[in-house]
Amino acid sequence: MEMLPWTDILLRLFLAAFLGALVGLERERKNWSAGLRTHTMVSVGSCLIMLVSMYGFAEVLHNDSITLDPARVAAQVVSGMGFIGAGTILFLNRGVIRGLTTASGLWTVAAIGLAAGSGMYFAASITTVIALFILWGLQQLERTYFKKYRNTSLKIVTTKNLDNNTLLQKLLTHQHLHIHSFSLDKEGERFVFHIGFENIDVRKVSDIVQSLKEDPNIYEVSWIQ
Repeated sequence: MEMLPWTDILLRLFLAAFLGALVGLERERKNWSAGLRTHTMVSVGSCLIMLVSMYGFAEVLHNDSITLDPARVAAQVVSGMGFIGAGTILFLNRGVIRGLTTASGLWTVAAIGLAAGSGMYFAASITTVIALFILWGLQQLERTYFKKYRNTSLKIVTTKNLDNNTLLQKLLTHQHLHIHSFSLDKEGERFVFHIGFENIDVRKVSDIVQSLKEDPNIYEVSWIQ
């Protein structure tokens, strides 16, 4: 197997960098820790690994007892990306998880880099277009049609003087509220309620949220996705 000319190597590396940067820009504009530079580095690194896997052992292939399996090194990229992806996932309070989309984006960018490194330019380019559509286009669809029906939690911070039974009764009897979880914590002289709802349309319960905010014994009322 002959080595690639330097022009072809340059083309593949720069294409991988460009395609990875396109996906990274989408993450960068949302101020995620894995942004432009991270995605670009992952794509370029994956591309180089693919080049090494395919052409880096050309000098030893003259020996008939040695066989080359380019997929073995590339497969380690796919499994190894799990470590980087796990670092972008945040486990917040109350079971809220952030960063899954960024982690999956890094995994996809690694695949784009591998495709560019193997010379599959069209596959790498069209995957980048699809990835950008998923990250940006489908987000608009989520905001328009699905976000209002996601499971949502209401955080209520109150004074110790508030009648907790009255508050809970008000929430339980509301026709648009379907509670599936409830917790109460004490922070100093304040009580913090976390109330989870199923398939709630936030707009339909704005009246009860507004009435809670007007109560002098309630410090804070906020929605948590």
